[in-house]
Amino acid sequence: MYIVIVGAGNIGGPLIEIATMGGNEVVVVERNERKAEHAATEYDCLVLNDDATIKETLLDAGANHADALISTTDEDATNIMVSLLGKELEVPHIVSVVHNPEHMSIFRRIGVNTMENPQRLIAEYLYRAVKRPTIVDYMRIGEDAEVFEIRVGEDAPINGMAVQEAASAGYLDADMLLVAIERNGEINPITPRGDTEIHAGDLLTVYSGKGATPDVTDVFGHFEDHDGDDA
Repeated sequence: MYIVIVGAGNIGGPLIEIATMGGNEVVVVERNERKAEHAATEYDCLVLNDDATIKETLLDAGANHADALISTTDEDATNIMVSLLGKELEVPHIVSVVHNPEHMSIFRRIGVNTMENPQRLIAEYLYRAVKRPTIVDYMRIGEDAEVFEIRVGEDAPINGMAVQEAASAGYLDADMLLVAIERNGEINPITPRGDTEIHAGDLLTVYSGKGATPDVTDVFGHFEDHDGDDA
């Protein structure tokens, strides 16, 4: 792929490394001279020390025939302008970091794929790790829904039940879906069916429309999650 990356800072730097190591043809546009020099020295890519909010700069970077344009600067206004220019140049895939959640709708109207401020995502992840230690991993979807991983405890009400049996008993409601089961360190996860039994020790990937709330995690035998909950 031919990828134009705007910004070589805390977000752009690791992205440049991953993209170049993946065998992609990468062109970086960085306005800060020091960051541009560092990127040119550190990574196997072309680096332009210029302003990506100027159309001619993106043309010099080859954005008009690029497969993707990714804007990673720490200013939403810059990312919006870069995205608009990318649309004008008909770049097939445009992705941008969004720092202020209130600006998310602007990017959506432009038709750009977005990623929320990674620093905030990390902070939320760390907070969740303290508040809900039984959640192994999670991803928020929309306002409330979450996909998360959780291990089934010995005292879980659904321990030993088949998926359909657990649903019929009201433990798995209409807003919950078991996506995968990892068991005994097996490489390939189990795709749950109605007759698939749930065992203590299973690591479940779960979708919950209302998130990993205490009443949801109770089902998997983690009743301590009620303590100190402020949801």
